Amino acid sequence: MLPCEQPRVGYVLKRYPRYSETFIINEILAHEAAGWEIDVFSLRAPTDISFPEQTARVRARVHQLPCEGRASEFWTALATATDVFPQFRSFIAEARHESAMAGCQAMVLADWARQNNISHLHAHFASGAATVARLAAQLAGLTYSLTAHAKDIFHESVDADDLARKFRDASAVITVSEYNREFLSERFPESAGHIHRIYNGLDLGEFTFSEPVRRDRRVLAVGRLVEKKGFADLINACALARNAGDPIACDIVGSGEEADALAAQIERLGLQHDVRLLGALPQSEVVRKIREAAVVAAPCVVGADGNRDGLPTVLLEAMALGTPVVSTDVTGIPELVRDGETGIIVPQRQPAVLRQALQLLLNRPDLQVRLATAGRKAIERDFDIRRNTEMMRGVIRSASRALSEVA
Repeated sequence: MLPCEQPRVGYVLKRYPRYSETFIINEILAHEAAGWEIDVFSLRAPTDISFPEQTARVRARVHQLPCEGRASEFWTALATATDVFPQFRSFIAEARHESAMAGCQAMVLADWARQNNISHLHAHFASGAATVARLAAQLAGLTYSLTAHAKDIFHESVDADDLARKFRDASAVITVSEYNREFLSERFPESAGHIHRIYNGLDLGEFTFSEPVRRDRRVLAVGRLVEKKGFADLINACALARNAGDPIACDIVGSGEEADALAAQIERLGLQHDVRLLGALPQSEVVRKIREAAVVAAPCVVGADGNRDGLPTVLLEAMALGTPVVSTDVTGIPELVRDGETGIIVPQRQPAVLRQALQLLLNRPDLQVRLATAGRKAIERDFDIRRNTEMMRGVIRSASRALSEVA
C-alpha cells in the first residue's frame, strides 16, 4: 500500500527519456513537485539524439535495467530472486508466458524495489513496460498501476489475453481519453471498475496565452513522421490549395520512418516552396513556432495496422498558447477539439475537407481569435497538469489501499 506521506514510486518505461514523450516528463515533474519521490526504470537505452529541455529538471534517478541478451545477468537475477522472495514460485508461473528478458528485468526491478523502499510501480503503456512492472510487483509484493495510451491498446498486434491479465492485476488502469476508457471498459468488463480517464496535462505557467493576431499566414504540424499522424493528407491538402490558387505555407516538424516518403511526395507534387520538412527541433523552438503560426494542424488517422493517436500533446500546447487548431475525429481528439467551439474537426483521410478548414481559418482572423480564446479556457479546465496528476495520485492511493486490504 502506498504510504500517505512522501511515497517512493518506480516509473517503468520502455525508453527514457524520449523526444516524443514530453507528457511523461511533465507528469513526473508534477509528482515531484507534490512530494512524490520517483525512480525511473528504463527497459532499453534511449536512442533519440536530443531530449526535451525539461528533462534536466527531473530529480528522479534513472536506472537502466539489465538483461539485454546476457545470460549471466539472468542467472544472477534468478539466484537472488529465489533467495529473497517467498512469492518466487507464483512469479515463475506467471513469468513463463513472457520473454526471458522481461522475466530477468522484473527480477532485477523487484530486488531494487525491495532494497530501496519503493512502495508502488507505475508503467506507461500497456505493453513491455507494463509486463515488467506487473511481474516485478507480484514478485516483490507491491501494487502496480499503468497508463494505457493508443498503440498499446489499438494496434493489430495487441494480445487481448495479455491486456486482460495486466488490467486484472493492476490496482488502477489510467487512460488518456473518455473514448479510450469506454473502449477498454467494454472490451474488459471485469476490470471496468478500476479503469479511469485522466487526461494528460501541461504546466500552464510555462504556456502563456497570446491572441493569434499579426501571425504569419502559415500552418504548422508537429509529430513523428508516421502514418497515424496523417501528414500525407496534409501535404495533399496543400497541393489542392495551390491548385486552387490559394496556396498554404506549411511547416512539418518531426522525424520518423516516413520522412523519405513525405519528402518524395512534396517533390512529386511540386510543393518545395510551400511545404517544408524541418526535422526534429528542441522543445523551446517548437513552442516558438507554435506561437508564430496562424494554425496548427493535426490530421490524425487510424493506420492500416489499427494504430492511432490518443490525444496529441501538440494540440494541448497550441490551444494553451493561443494558436487555433484543426484536427480529425480520431479517438479522443473531439473531447478536446470541439468543432466550431475550441477548434475545427474534419473527417480523417479527406484532404479536400482539410484544405477547406485550413483556408477558412487562414482567411478569418476573427475566427482564429474566437477559437483560440475558447481553446485556452478548455485547456485550463481539463488539462492542467497539477490538477490532473493530483487526480492520478488520488486514484493510485485509493486503489492500492483497497487492493492491499483485500489481500
